[in-house]
Amino acid sequence: MTDIFIKSFNRPFYLDRCLTSVYRLVSGSFRVTVLDDGTPQKYMERIREKFPEVKILTSENYPKKNEAIAENLRSGKEINGFEIPTELWISAAQNATEYFIMTEDDVWFTREINIDSLVSEMKNLDVSLLKLGWLGNFRDDQNLEIGNLSEEIQRTVPKNLFLGNEKVMEAFFYNKLKFFTFLYKLGKVDNFTQRKYWALVSILMGLYRKDYWLETWKNIHGKVDEKRQLTNAAAFYRNHQNNRNFIARLNREALKTTFQSSATNSYHRYGNAFDVNLFNHQISESWLKGDFDAMQNFPDDFSIEYFEKFLDEKIDRNEMRSWIGQFKQQYKNLGCDVG
Repeated sequence: MTDIFIKSFNRPFYLDRCLTSVYRLVSGSFRVTVLDDGTPQKYMERIREKFPEVKILTSENYPKKNEAIAENLRSGKEINGFEIPTELWISAAQNATEYFIMTEDDVWFTREINIDSLVSEMKNLDVSLLKLGWLGNFRDDQNLEIGNLSEEIQRTVPKNLFLGNEKVMEAFFYNKLKFFTFLYKLGKVDNFTQRKYWALVSILMGLYRKDYWLETWKNIHGKVDEKRQLTNAAAFYRNHQNNRNFIARLNREALKTTFQSSATNSYHRYGNAFDVNLFNHQISESWLKGDFDAMQNFPDDFSIEYFEKFLDEKIDRNEMRSWIGQFKQQYKNLGCDVG
């Protein structure tokens, strides 16, 4: 048995797609749990009807987040997307199987995998993180030593990472005592150095060994703190760097995500007159009525033209398309395949 956890917030149409892809394409022994942080109850009831076998857990802030969604629709008050339910996620992981997938509602499987086979290989090869997807980004392969471990799995050994204990890595990532500045002046690091450490984690698409996932989320409480995650990962990896199989990935990606929607306005502000919260609401309402097909254009993302069929005049199509274009360009600049 392997746990599959899906973090969820206010996009039931993507959650539906994610869950459908799991039951369509994942074989083996697994159980699915949705970790929800405030999606309106009427949407979650429909998810329960469609997927009665799925367990749904809600965060302690569920009522607060639920009200924030309602207030946003009434007054336009922004939803704080930087406040995250870490306690819910960590509690779920602590009570999980030894290996588990931690993903999000706007991620979906695109090809068949057998989860029992993958977990068995991870155990035999001593892999702590198996990446099931990486946004089509092969540009960062230049920072990895890659080699086949099996027909399904490749090792991905990070090259030339500066590693130290937790205190040293804190100084490195947070520039405490001007430590990073000192290394920069010596020519040991540059503005792209810290990005290399993302090789050690997978926020959206990881099949993790429990101890490693829990370590990467240590001392993170209720707020996004990517530097803390990288600090934790680097300090832990330092003690396991002789294991060349510690981080691995599939030979071929099995997961995709969207570059056309976001859970809130918090992360993607480009100066457009486009409210992603209103967009999510209108699509969710159409989905609830049974008009919106959660698997349209699968395994690719929904087409923009399909989204537009369900939007009213409150959403400017040109502004929406401009916002999507800038969202995609942001990740394309990083080397991602944005479709």
